[in-house]
Amino acid sequence: MPDLGPPVPDGDPADRLVDDAEDAADADPDRPRFRLAYVPGATPGKWASVWRERLPDVYLDLVQVEANAVAPALEAGEADAAIGRLPLDKEVFSAIPLYEEDSVVCFSRDHLLAALADEEAVSSADIAEDPVWVPADDVLFAAHPVPGVVPADPDGNPLDRVPTTADAVATVAANVGVAVLPMSLARLHRRKDVTYRPLVDGPTAPVGLVWPTDRTTDLVEELIGIVRGRTVNSSRGRGGPSARQAEGAPAGPAGKTRGTGVKKSVKDGPSRATGRSGGGRGGTKAGGRGGVQRGGGGVQRGKGARPAPKGKKKGQGQ
Repeated sequence: MPDLGPPVPDGDPADRLVDDAEDAADADPDRPRFRLAYVPGATPGKWASVWRERLPDVYLDLVQVEANAVAPALEAGEADAAIGRLPLDKEVFSAIPLYEEDSVVCFSRDHLLAALADEEAVSSADIAEDPVWVPADDVLFAAHPVPGVVPADPDGNPLDRVPTTADAVATVAANVGVAVLPMSLARLHRRKDVTYRPLVDGPTAPVGLVWPTDRTTDLVEELIGIVRGRTVNSSRGRGGPSARQAEGAPAGPAGKTRGTGVKKSVKDGPSRATGRSGGGRGGTKAGGRGGVQRGGGGVQRGKGARPAPKGKKKGQGQ
């Protein structure tokens, strides 16, 4: 799936939602809150907007945390759920995958690869001889080999990782190597002297909605419904069918919705019965012979029934 992109430069809508929520919460501190953490590069603004429309009585606090801080924040109760990088410990957390980001190669505009067209992709072979700067907060290479060579000093001694993704981008701006990042982080940390191209054989960075399994509350269910695009009537949270029946569809026996009593196979298409008298048109069993169906005040004879001879009453001479 395509990535959702980074926060918009000069003001992410999510940041404005955070400010609005904080102002409202300060005005009414007794109103319930739901805290949603999100990692750099994720854009929860559209989901936050739906939340505010659907649950105006619950403040949604958006809190940005580093990718490696999602699990500690959830475990400590500092957030109720998070838009975070996957995977996380499945024994502790539940997760719904949302999308996977493609990786890109970032490099100086003076690098040879900068001569490529904007949409032209590169492969790992194209950067096999380049130093690849992997930041300490990397989210791509925990389980994948790093392409290229390890950055080293003039004596050939490997250099330590740079601390952050922003540091990696600043380093490649000096045309001393490249960096491989999720596309959203390349956009987030973009600079005028750095550009990037898609890496066709690079790892992807999955992103998902994560929450502690033992704290799957009604509000968490509401958030699940929002990120999955459920409507209000199909939500499984406080306002969903689990809490109330859909309007206009009263419950029947065993919790089933009352219908017309006609099976879908009959209602939506013709019966498979092939009797000549049309005995299959009223719900008669397929393949019945000589059966009689009563209805509408008359008698319909099946395939095996014969009319009585003229001049004789039915039943005589048998």
